[in-house]
Amino acid sequence: MMAMRGGPRGRGAGGKGGYGRRRFLFRRRKYCKFCEAKTQWIDHKDLKTLQNYTPERSKILPRRISGTCAKHQRQLMQAIKRARMIALLPFSSD
Repeated sequence: MMAMRGGPRGRGAGGKGGYGRRRFLFRRRKYCKFCEAKTQWIDHKDLKTLQNYTPERSKILPRRISGTCAKHQRQLMQAIKRARMIALLPFSSD
């Protein structure tokens, strides 16, 4: 007796099923908003900008999600940490 390959629905080895249809999702390329605006440095007192990069749980968004370049991500992290130290931004969302 041969063993079945694949999942419980018997799709065979590999593949995602879907009756031969292929769907391609168009993803918009992420870009650094600070580079586009030619920002030299990120101000730690600009709370409106900093809050866009800290969601409800007050964690700093990573580069792959926010789309910032490496240079501005470092400046952004430093600005958020400074704003937290002078109590402009919360450390956590309690």
